[in-house]
Amino acid sequence: MPRTEPQRTCLGCREEKGKNELLRYVLDPEGTVVPDLLAKLPGRGAYTCFCRDCVEKAASRKQFARAFKGEVKGATSQELQSKIVCRLEERIASYLALANKAGKIVSGSDMVMEAIRKGKRIGLVIMAGDASAEIGDKVANMAARDGIPCFRILDKDRIGGLLGKGLRSVVAIEVGGFVPPLVKELQRFGNFLDGGAVDEQDPRV
Repeated sequence: MPRTEPQRTCLGCREEKGKNELLRYVLDPEGTVVPDLLAKLPGRGAYTCFCRDCVEKAASRKQFARAFKGEVKGATSQELQSKIVCRLEERIASYLALANKAGKIVSGSDMVMEAIRKGKRIGLVIMAGDASAEIGDKVANMAARDGIPCFRILDKDRIGGLLGKGLRSVVAIEVGGFVPPLVKELQRFGNFLDGGAVDEQDPRV
């Protein structure tokens, strides 16, 4: 008989879902609510859906204090959203840095467009949030034509810094093991917060 995934209830919408579909929180030693994106931190867990609305509802209704059976710190909606966004950005940035170290990155709008044009095996394109509309449209259209996922996140300075270079408005990641986890994190970010990682090929995100 197959094992069923443990179910937990979202503190915001009160809907019951599998643990892997929800965002887990724990308390640190100082009693501060900490988002546990990997669901590996020790201690009692509380859960919300991976969306801003449920975090806002849970915070406004003091559900974290109820879940942890006492007074908690850092549990306002603004504080929690800031921590979640920061941790998601850190995870995306770490994958980019690792892909760059492995030689799987093409950077710069001209280089990325040339790579796509020549049929290089590109698995993902990331554009800076402050990239120009002209560059963004060109790159997004080329990526869409070849069915390559394309997201907007971070800024040119942050992306360039991760690669040890100057400003970079566009980077591409070659097909391989870095693409699936990056796409997953980018989709989670985009689904969580408006203005996060925007999927250029899906206006709903």
